[in-house]
Amino acid sequence: MHKVAEPSILYFGTPVVLISTVNANGTFNLAPISSIFWLGWRCVIGISALSKTTENLLRNKEGVLNLPSVEQARQVNALALTTGSNPIPEGKQKKGYRYEPNKFELAGLTPVGSHIVKAPRVMECPVQMEVVVEDVHSLADKYEEQRGRILTLELRVQRIHLHESIVMEGHPNRVDPDKWRPLIMSFQEFYGLGEKIHSSRLATIPESEYRTPDHDRAPQSYQVAS
Repeated sequence: MHKVAEPSILYFGTPVVLISTVNANGTFNLAPISSIFWLGWRCVIGISALSKTTENLLRNKEGVLNLPSVEQARQVNALALTTGSNPIPEGKQKKGYRYEPNKFELAGLTPVGSHIVKAPRVMECPVQMEVVVEDVHSLADKYEEQRGRILTLELRVQRIHLHESIVMEGHPNRVDPDKWRPLIMSFQEFYGLGEKIHSSRLATIPESEYRTPDHDRAPQSYQVAS
């Protein structure tokens, strides 16, 4: 039997993403989020308008989406309740956040150079996506008490880096879902994916059918960003 309920959050399960960006002083910031979805080579993230990550993305118009596997849960958890903003925004103060300028060092993660953007990739993450900011929208903008507090950012992928351990054999441009074990956030707790439980009719459609013009818009050069 279903009952009417009013959960305060609706995080039913999405991948954890570590967003790496460049601060105004040239240092790096690294922050976990789980409000994200993809369509083609674009994605939309939901994020606080007051975060250091948002500040950096709006200023630089670029960053890296690093997807950790279940193997990186401990490192991701080390970043919880930390912020690169100083002073700490009031809302985060109430939740117990503390200022941390050295996120990579704190989490024991390794920054490595990207090819297109200046923000670093996280070496330990099996999936790394270099992105640029395409558009910005304010969530719940019609309500004064919420206006300007949460933003949705449309990001366009410029380059994707896949660790060889998750690439499908014989298909260098495909992720093998039997090998890829993303870290999932569900109602503030960490989970992983289990084994495939059923075949999918959608899987009969070649992945190439979903290719969009954004693939061709992505830079073809493999020069490493300085």
